[in-house]
Amino acid sequence: MQADSAIYRARRQRVIDEMGEGVMVIATAPEVARNRDTHYPYRHDSYFYWLTGFAEPEAVVVLIAGDQPRHILFCRERNDEREIWDGFRYGPAAAREVFAFDEAFAFDALDAELPKLLENQPQLAYIIGREAAWDAQVMGWLNTVRGKARSGVHAPVRMVDARVWLDEMRLVKDGHELALMRHAAEISTGAHRAAMRATRPGRHEYEIEAELLSAFRRGGAEAPAYTSIVASGANACVLHYVFNNKPMRDGDLLLIDAAAEFGSYAADITRTFPVNGTFSAAQKDAYELVLAAQAAAIDAVRPGNHWNSPHEAAVRVLTQGMVDLGLLKGEVDGLIESSAYSRFYMHRTGHWLGMDVHDAGDYKIKGAWRPLLPGMTLTVEPGLYIRPADDVPDAFHNIGIRIEDDVVVTASGCEVLTNPPKTVAEIEAWMHG
Repeated sequence: MQADSAIYRARRQRVIDEMGEGVMVIATAPEVARNRDTHYPYRHDSYFYWLTGFAEPEAVVVLIAGDQPRHILFCRERNDEREIWDGFRYGPAAAREVFAFDEAFAFDALDAELPKLLENQPQLAYIIGREAAWDAQVMGWLNTVRGKARSGVHAPVRMVDARVWLDEMRLVKDGHELALMRHAAEISTGAHRAAMRATRPGRHEYEIEAELLSAFRRGGAEAPAYTSIVASGANACVLHYVFNNKPMRDGDLLLIDAAAEFGSYAADITRTFPVNGTFSAAQKDAYELVLAAQAAAIDAVRPGNHWNSPHEAAVRVLTQGMVDLGLLKGEVDGLIESSAYSRFYMHRTGHWLGMDVHDAGDYKIKGAWRPLLPGMTLTVEPGLYIRPADDVPDAFHNIGIRIEDDVVVTASGCEVLTNPPKTVAEIEAWMHG
């Protein structure tokens, strides 16, 4: 996707303004070997890309704050031979122009140039502690500067985790980001529709995964946003089931947790539906309960509420439903206080969503759940997972249900970005259509 350099330069300037002084150094992700001389598909680091729009490996962005701010990029040189094998490289000169940097250097010059940029700076910000090799490289640059102490040069005396600024900025999406997320959601919605239509008894979970992956790429997505979960029958009670290798049986439910990444932004959708297209009575009762919990949670996503409000709303509905279905016994308030509901609902109701499927940003500030603000994007994904047990009615054994949609907080409430068939009537009509 073509970068809009003005957007990324404006983000970098916001970071520089927030820092006030010092240097920030952010590297993109390294390539990772799969075996011998082949690599996993490359995906840039989200912090680096959010600041640059530059997708090549072996690159570093340096931001210098203060009276004379500078935006600097280190990237690979052009290389005719490697470009025959691996494809186009911008090279420093073109990258500086296209991506609106003040200066650009060859990646190979990093060790020579970085210490100079750190000289006499009061603070250094980078992603501290994420990669041992990068920490060691930064320490090496600092020691190079410290080695010049007798000439009157000093190294930064303060080390700051760059996520202090970057996470807060990434948490509230701008219009450009929301446009990309809406498109990722649209592609993913289409993939779920295709998967529902392709599902029937006797097919394998991996055949449905193939339908999803095909729809992602046909829609223009770069890749899945995460490893797809296609879990039928008892597999739906395994929260992170990814084997996707079992035949689907008549009478089972199928849980699909899958979505695409577009423009480096993720969607995240889960739908649960009957393999044969028609819910049994017990499946319908359990499904309607999770659907009601999700409706209550989505209704709680609005400014003025805090991060945990949707979870609290979902837990109350689910716990009352567990009592009504005969899964739990007791008073709802007491069952919530004792977390008895967690036997059948053991995860939280959502997470931040953005460039990372579990996106940047703290959930609490000074010990209190953070308020929801317009532009924040999150998932709403209550579930119900009923494993066989002597005290569980037989009809509910091995029912696993999760319903997940992506929402953005607006000035008056929230906008739901994802919309595959969701009610019992919608699902059955779509599958039998």
